[in-house]
Amino acid sequence: MSSSRNSARSGTRGYAHLVEIEAPPARVWRALTDVGLIRIWSGADAEVDARSGGLYRIGRDGGPSRDAHIDIFEAQRRLRLIYMSVPSSPPCASAIVDDFLLDVRKGPNTTSLRLLGSGIPEDAAWDPLYKKMRMGWERNMARIKVALENPPRPKLPQREFGDRPLPGFDT
Repeated sequence: MSSSRNSARSGTRGYAHLVEIEAPPARVWRALTDVGLIRIWSGADAEVDARSGGLYRIGRDGGPSRDAHIDIFEAQRRLRLIYMSVPSSPPCASAIVDDFLLDVRKGPNTTSLRLLGSGIPEDAAWDPLYKKMRMGWERNMARIKVALENPPRPKLPQREFGDRPLPGFDT
């Protein structure tokens, strides 16, 4: 038997994601806190003041960004973000939190990256943002895995058959 969702919902909801990454915790941690690496996996601008009490911001160029306060910063173990309210968001009486946990369960070169998101209001006005946050982090965690397990390699210039190398350029 299925039940329909009550239009007068109350409380909060969250999400959980887990990805196993073939990389040591130090590299996974760096992917979460290094602005250059965040830009690679998120495709967006980033600003990180990597410390407890610091700022964590990811956003599109010239577009909206998500600002968070770094509540817990335990290098290579835990990063907890508390998001700041945004004027364009519906009203919210709870703290919206993303808690990243790193641990090694399958050997020293495999890191379990877990994300626990919480505090999103059960209100129907929050449904689109909840879906965007949940699905966005699911995609981003997959991108982190791909970026760390298959890092981009510099492409060598392609030469046509018969081209001779140019001294100082193709050496």
